[in-house]
Amino acid sequence: MALLEVSDLSVNYGLIRAVKGISFRVEEGEIVSLIGANGAGKTTVMHALAGLIPKAGGRVTMGGRDITATPAHTLVSYGMAQVPEGRRIFGELTVLENLKLGYYSVKGSRRDLEEKLGEMYAHFPILKERQKQIAGTLSGGEQQMLAMSRALMSSPKLLLLDEPSMGLSPLYVSGVFDMIGEINRRGTTILLVEQNAKKALSVSHRAYVLETGEVVREGSGESLLQDEAVMHAYLGG
Repeated sequence: MALLEVSDLSVNYGLIRAVKGISFRVEEGEIVSLIGANGAGKTTVMHALAGLIPKAGGRVTMGGRDITATPAHTLVSYGMAQVPEGRRIFGELTVLENLKLGYYSVKGSRRDLEEKLGEMYAHFPILKERQKQIAGTLSGGEQQMLAMSRALMSSPKLLLLDEPSMGLSPLYVSGVFDMIGEINRRGTTILLVEQNAKKALSVSHRAYVLETGEVVREGSGESLLQDEAVMHAYLGG
């Protein structure tokens, strides 16, 4: 049984069909990427899965549970967390306050919270150094670390990552993808939407290529890196 199973998902914006009945799956322990050009529907899919926009049709299950109509705030307790496009940290709050907000849905003790904070600081030592700093004053790369850590505070089974490298310098892009690999190795399943197709495919077990709201190709990350059509369309080949 797949951890996430998406069947015939459709999303409309008014009269426009933005996502046209797509199906895909994410197995436990995988990194699976959705790649495609701007406007292909990648972020729309993520928003629909996270319960942020309504679905026009289809079915979504997580661990066999039907979550098609589950509201966003409930999905966190089911083990889903999202790092949205643009990071969306709380810029007026401190790093520590942002991290604590990521833990809000967990019914744990103060000790459990401290242990989780320690785990995040072990992942990202710079956040411990900056824990009292106002989050909006962090660099773009540091804000991305914070956004990822905030999502991980709830110990999700499935992490939705939407354009994690957007707006980052090449140095930080490499670091972010190193983090994605490490988070996965530590046991978190990841669904990744990313404009940088080469980087996404290089860390993915499998991937799906979207064009105008439809899945047009799928395969292992390695095989799609070698796919001539994918290379020409998305990898600069």
